[in-house]
Amino acid sequence: MKQNEKIKNEIIKNFGVAYKAFGLSKLMGHIVALLIYSQEPISLEEIAKSLHRSKGPVSQILRRLRDKGLIRRVWQPTSRKDFYEIQPEIFEIAYRNNLELIRSNTRLARQFKSIIPKDKNDNYEVLKLRINEMEKFYELMESYHEEFLKAWSKERAKVYK
Repeated sequence: MKQNEKIKNEIIKNFGVAYKAFGLSKLMGHIVALLIYSQEPISLEEIAKSLHRSKGPVSQILRRLRDKGLIRRVWQPTSRKDFYEIQPEIFEIAYRNNLELIRSNTRLARQFKSIIPKDKNDNYEVLKLRINEMEKFYELMESYHEEFLKAWSKERAKVYK
């Protein structure tokens, strides 16, 4: 096996493991890794063949990745097939997707707070504390995420000098 093929397989394997650890599909990790590794856009057929998978599951995951803004479909003038590549800022986009989940949890905590009776009722005191903790936890996470994105913007500029 050639050195570049070994590196490619190692990256694909480890992305699959990482995605699975995050509760995502191992195949999703494999596809993202393959697209990161590839210097040119790849067709659905090439992705499926390269990963030894059928086109159906690969197509579903490509659609999910596109819906999340992590990859994009690109046009190739020499083919009628769909080709795919990663979005240039895939890692930041994934991070922002996660941030949106955190914001959703903050909104959810606020919604819960609004429906819990305000009176001093022992039946709700523990719930009030837990929902308040939830709100504060996610508010703090949001602030750290915002600071991180500011710092990342500067760091990314250095990467692509």
